[in-house]
Amino acid sequence: MRGPHNIIRLIRTGATMVRTGAMDVVLDAFDAPAPLRALAYTLGWPFQWLGYKGDPNMPPATRALTALGPAYIKFGQVLSTRPDVVGEEMAQQLRVLQDQLPPFPRTAAMAEVERALGRPLAEVFSEFSEPIAAASIAQVHRARLTETGEDVAVKVLRPGIERAFNKDVDAFYFAARIVDLFAPGARRLRPMDVIEHFDGVVQGELDLRLESSAASEFAANTSADEGFQLPRIRWEASARRVMTLDWADGVALGDNAALDAAGHDRHALGERVLSLFLRHALRDGYFHADMHQGNLKVAANGNIIAYDFGIMGHIDEYTRRVYAEILFGFIKRDYKRVAEVHFEAGYVPADRDVDEFARAIRAVGEPIFGMDASQISMGNLLNYLFEVTERFGMETRTELILLQRTMVVVEGVARSLDPRINIWEVAQPVVEDYIKKSIGPRAIASDLMKTAKVMARFGPRLPALMEQALIAQSQQPSGDKKNRAWQIPTAAGAIAGILLTLLISQLLS
Repeated sequence: MRGPHNIIRLIRTGATMVRTGAMDVVLDAFDAPAPLRALAYTLGWPFQWLGYKGDPNMPPATRALTALGPAYIKFGQVLSTRPDVVGEEMAQQLRVLQDQLPPFPRTAAMAEVERALGRPLAEVFSEFSEPIAAASIAQVHRARLTETGEDVAVKVLRPGIERAFNKDVDAFYFAARIVDLFAPGARRLRPMDVIEHFDGVVQGELDLRLESSAASEFAANTSADEGFQLPRIRWEASARRVMTLDWADGVALGDNAALDAAGHDRHALGERVLSLFLRHALRDGYFHADMHQGNLKVAANGNIIAYDFGIMGHIDEYTRRVYAEILFGFIKRDYKRVAEVHFEAGYVPADRDVDEFARAIRAVGEPIFGMDASQISMGNLLNYLFEVTERFGMETRTELILLQRTMVVVEGVARSLDPRINIWEVAQPVVEDYIKKSIGPRAIASDLMKTAKVMARFGPRLPALMEQALIAQSQQPSGDKKNRAWQIPTAAGAIAGILLTLLISQLLS
């Protein structure tokens, strides 16, 4: 129900930020200008009595987000990976949102498991621990399979989580509608499409059968990736609200002290996180879209272990090529080509000046080169990027939202391991390899073969197509000679084209 009652929800958001003291922290973290600070307090201060109190033992920002609900917690998880945007102190405070939220009782989790699997818990698990990690949507227990005695991790959805998420997303829809109505200049950001996309992602995350399926597909794609591993899904002990997978021992990727004590090379781990993400996105078009530190471990042998597959990203082959060309252009500092790709893909309106856009892109890319990564202000860079998109009327591309968001998160994870990591230097070999395989003569041959195979499916329909073309030609009025003369070669050309495609497909197969 996206009605005006959501105004109270939005007011309560601001009021909670003020009441918990988070407003100051957030405004300081983003270095907000004086007018914005004045507006925030004008809207939030009079209504602070409506705000949630939250847990006073938590830091202000974490306290506010946990009090507001799971959708806000998701937002905090993203910010927790960006110390270069929000500051190291705030990032550390928000990191507890990844897997250290207050759990729900073990007895409630056991009851959920029994309901989901339709049998007594003891038939499935001989042991079932207290919660060992709790996030915004679910929590995890360590258990032991009754039949085999193997250790497993059991993920259980929070009771009532569907209703809580739907309430938050409902308010987001209302806010997006207000933006559409009262801020025409922001419509290019397509706020309704963005919220619809977020809603779809969340709904998929609330069905653990889909997460199990995603994990299985992801494992098949990445089975040969060196230095990367995934726990195996136990389908016999999984359902819509419960997912069971092999137990994975390792050091949390966000615990630098433990990584150092275990002798792991943090710089190498940071580079590997970045390169793995790019490889999965470009090579497979299917990637882990929630790669924060709470979902990553490092095994004793140095392998990176990923888990929590509730949010997975998918991009089609055309979009992958566009994305790769844009990255490649940045890496080679060919800003004219970067601009041209944006125009060719329709990301920038055709009536804008490509050379001017190239100069604006250069101002984004040049500070990255010849400078230590720790000196680059990602906050300032993101602000300038936003200014560029606004000036050139670029619309939000919903198909790229998860890709862009994950890129930000993954770079944040890599920088938390080593602040001097430069994303462009790490990306270059991965992108160049993809370019060689997917943009060039080999790609053209591959595209021709795929097209031929699709066209070959029309082979059985050739006689009918020929008959339809001849009937249509014979029924044309005799006086319309011009049209008849045009239709005959057109019909013949279409049929000849299909025949030629069939021939090519046979030669290529």
